[in-house]
Amino acid sequence: MKELEFDRHRRLRGSDALRAMVRETWLRTEDFIYPLFVVEGENIHREVPSMPGVFHVSLDGVMNEINECIELGIKSIILFGVPKDKDSHGSQAYAEEGIVQQATRLIKKEAPEMVVIADTCLCQYTDHGHCGIVENGKVLNDPTLDLLAKTAVSQAKAGADIIAPSNMMDGFVTAIRYGLDEAGFHDVPIMSYAVKYSSSFYGPFRDAAHSSPQFGDRKTYQMDPANRLEALREADSDVNEGADFLIVKPALSYLDIMREVKDRHALPIVAYNVSGEYSMIKAAAANGWINEQEVILEKLTSMKRAGADLIITYHAKEAARWIKEQ
Repeated sequence: MKELEFDRHRRLRGSDALRAMVRETWLRTEDFIYPLFVVEGENIHREVPSMPGVFHVSLDGVMNEINECIELGIKSIILFGVPKDKDSHGSQAYAEEGIVQQATRLIKKEAPEMVVIADTCLCQYTDHGHCGIVENGKVLNDPTLDLLAKTAVSQAKAGADIIAPSNMMDGFVTAIRYGLDEAGFHDVPIMSYAVKYSSSFYGPFRDAAHSSPQFGDRKTYQMDPANRLEALREADSDVNEGADFLIVKPALSYLDIMREVKDRHALPIVAYNVSGEYSMIKAAAANGWINEQEVILEKLTSMKRAGADLIITYHAKEAARWIKEQ
């Protein structure tokens, strides 16, 4: 019989050791940023109904979460505040005793090695649920920039290591960079939500942050999921305005966009593995339809392979445990 000529790719797949030798993409615990929802009150550790394993935590329980992260090797968290009182201008976002400011001071005092990233937006602080000042049913861009800069400065004063603006107003990176520099925070970097789509995957987060719009939607400032070139323009603008990191949100349905942004810019790229992506896996696992560990690690690996340097993920703790076990 004539010998067939073909490539034998399976030679490199014959054992665990061989596969590990040639593995191109690795997950590290240091890659993960764990989201933490801090609420006002005491003795609160309340599971978010649509996000099994994710909790609202009051200040007196914050350090339990932080210490668990430290034990697992997670080196950074992103803080979301859920205030009791809301108003039309989201004043609790930039209040000196705002919930994020209090949590930041506490964490930096008790665990200064933990990198604290402050989400900088107004939606969970406004009574209308939009990410800016609203007038006659319209979200105003330029007046909102002043409040975003004010919020960023207050978070930096509280000790935030990184400011992460998520509002998608035009010019928000410029306004925040100017505000931080004017206040003397030249060394505080901006992790910009540079590419943020108007996605249907945010539902559980809005449940967690109590941030659903009370009217309309966010399509006038978040991006159309059908658009690719717009994402590149948005990323270009944020780089030019002084961003230090670029976030692509959501991650899983936009891996193609993440790859293009990574190829185009030398800045660190952050994938936001959003709430809907998290909750779908949790629901499927609860029904016994998938191997939860394998699916989660495959999903996170796909984000690294697409170009993410860091991943904001609600799976951070469980993924860190699995990596540690391996």
